[in-house]
Amino acid sequence: MNQKTEQVDPKTLKPNPWNVNVMSPDNEEKLETSIKRFGMFKPVIVRELQDGSLQIIGGEHRAQAAIRLGIKEVPIVNLGKISDEKAKEISLVDNGRFGHDDTLRLAELLEGLGNVDELSSFMPYTESDLTAIFSSSSIALDALDLSDEDESPKLPTEKAIQTHQILRFKIPVEDVGMVTAVIESISKTQKFTQGDSLSNAGDALVHLCNNY
Repeated sequence: MNQKTEQVDPKTLKPNPWNVNVMSPDNEEKLETSIKRFGMFKPVIVRELQDGSLQIIGGEHRAQAAIRLGIKEVPIVNLGKISDEKAKEISLVDNGRFGHDDTLRLAELLEGLGNVDELSSFMPYTESDLTAIFSSSSIALDALDLSDEDESPKLPTEKAIQTHQILRFKIPVEDVGMVTAVIESISKTQKFTQGDSLSNAGDALVHLCNNY
């Protein structure tokens, strides 16, 4: 394929009739916020039709957001005159993901970028998603002292000046929602809402352990 990079008016781009990717109003707002924050750093993927017009293969939501924001030119990658079959294949690949996030590493990355309220305004995560991601980094199994002589876990000794300590652990992805729901429920019923999200989750976990 002969690819060309250009800048064009997003209003001149035609949507394709097979796009299966849908976006909620909340995520449309987040997309607009991200474009305002970072600009159109990801180009729209298009192909040339027989009449010379350009049809979107990937990035229709970005193009529509640019129009709503009054952006006059957006970057495109023009793949030329390719078949319907090839265009559909590329469209599906563009909208898909071949991997999944390591939740612990993702939590560590996000922790340095902002809090739940800020990140949820422009990233493709809900507040509940971010709370679950951050909660996944609150306890670490490698912080427990497990020796051959004593198989019972011992918590690390905290310095006198410390009031809290961050511990980390990993849980199966399919259990994240359940664990998060339990922690949120305990936090609400016990009114653990005065601290930051990590402290509130920790208080809920301590309460659960004390009543185990």
